[in-house]
Amino acid sequence: MDAHVIQPEEYDELPEITDEMIARGAPGNGLELARRRRGRPRVENPKRQVTLRVDADVIDAMRATGPGWQARANEALRDRFKA
Repeated sequence: MDAHVIQPEEYDELPEITDEMIARGAPGNGLELARRRRGRPRVENPKRQVTLRVDADVIDAMRATGPGWQARANEALRDRFKA
């Protein structure tokens, strides 16, 4: 595939670099960015996925509460089994 060559009229689409943009910049050579891990930051106490068989009516009732039902189920279990 041929590389696109920017034409003079396309430069009008590029924003001007302002002093504010430059002030937000961080000095460096990009190596720190290359070393960063991808994805979410690691948490101290990560959740683990398990398989749990639950009656259908219980699942239906939890889902009926709307988005976030898994987090609310997790909180209910945490409250029940707090030491």
